[in-house]
Amino acid sequence: MEIPTPELPSQFLKEITNEFCDERKVGEGAFGIVYKGMLKDGTEIAVKKLRETSPIHDNQFKNEVGSLMKVNHRNIVKLIGYCYEIQKKVVEHNGKYILTEAVEKLLCYEYISNGSLDKHLFVSNTINPNVICFNIIKGVCEGLHFLHKGSERPIIHLDIKPSNILLDDNMVPKIADFGLSRLLGEEQTRVCTQNVILYRGYMAPEYLYRGEISTQSDIYSLGLLIIEITTGEKNFPNREDIIAKNFIENVRRNWTNMVHISLKYPSLDTNCLQQVKTCIEIGLSCVQTNRKDRPSIGEIVNMLS
Repeated sequence: MEIPTPELPSQFLKEITNEFCDERKVGEGAFGIVYKGMLKDGTEIAVKKLRETSPIHDNQFKNEVGSLMKVNHRNIVKLIGYCYEIQKKVVEHNGKYILTEAVEKLLCYEYISNGSLDKHLFVSNTINPNVICFNIIKGVCEGLHFLHKGSERPIIHLDIKPSNILLDDNMVPKIADFGLSRLLGEEQTRVCTQNVILYRGYMAPEYLYRGEISTQSDIYSLGLLIIEITTGEKNFPNREDIIAKNFIENVRRNWTNMVHISLKYPSLDTNCLQQVKTCIEIGLSCVQTNRKDRPSIGEIVNMLS
């Protein structure tokens, strides 16, 4: 891969994304827009252009990026480079044009060509409740276990949802957008996700309402993800149900009975049906209102094993 150095100039990233043109846009979320970049050797990378946020100290950003670039796990998208560049910018203020400073923040990741889980799950329907389904759940859990337990300081994701799970050509899941709370600040991360109802539907209630952040915030989001993968039903958050209470109650009512599961998936054998039931039970245990009642990621990995 022809990345000249982990710290990249914005001009280089503009060139490889064709000036961040719409044709190169491959995704958009609460924190920024992702573009496909093409290196001279033909290697594709993903370049995430972070939205303008509150100022972050130069050294803080670089130190945190350096730490995140050391994260190496088969179920986590690899961070391979970044840009932190202060630029002069002319803006209009009270009818006058003034010169101000703007910080260009970009992150470069390995490019995962098979797209995000939500597209496979809810658009093309290429995920089904057999070995592929279980392996995706298991892979996501192992990746999250590494984020929570693989270093001295846990990396809390704060934005686990289907669009942040990418699938490679072998349908191996990889967690994307990890560590943004370190780069943007926990409060800024919360503001970004709160402002978009779509993302609020995966936020733990204590994080959404009180700003309380812990690894158990991720467990709540993981529970909803596991339920969606296993049942194939979509969590549609709205202003009246921003913590997915109705979605969770519907699953408790309709998906804890083995008879219903077997009617939903008539082609599965007994072992696979039990696997589905176990995953649903794990998912429901993760979405307990009281975060102390939720299992840890280590306990979840053990249950899946």
